[in-house]
Amino acid sequence: MGAQAVLHCGDLVAPSTLHAIVPLGLPIHLIHGNNSGDVFNLHRFAQAAENRVHYYGQDGSFTLGQRRIFIVHYPHYARALALTGDYDLVCNGHEHRAVVERIRNVRGEETLRIDPGTVAGVSAPATYVFGDLQTLEFAIRPVPS
Repeated sequence: MGAQAVLHCGDLVAPSTLHAIVPLGLPIHLIHGNNSGDVFNLHRFAQAAENRVHYYGQDGSFTLGQRRIFIVHYPHYARALALTGDYDLVCNGHEHRAVVERIRNVRGEETLRIDPGTVAGVSAPATYVFGDLQTLEFAIRPVPS
């Protein structure tokens, strides 16, 4: 579908699952959540340059496609950061339900907040969000079975 990067918003319990996505050659930006399993091996895995993994720890702030992006696990932090107007896109996990919403920020503009849902299908259908940073158009998609 033309993806150029993966953003992971936490609860990567087993870093070994990243082995399935690394061959795609996409940069992976990820943070841990409240269920982060083997953080030591996740950190080691991210140190290998060929994996293209950018592991930020609790939260991450970076630029992709000339868009300012913040990722964090918890939705209340994401909403708060969206309100600042410092970011074009704020992504979070934890809710286990997919959300794409525009939040009016203190600058009188809108910041996009996204929760991709649960790729594992934990307590909700398995989903992810696919989008375009140039247009800031994003859609919730089901994970193929």
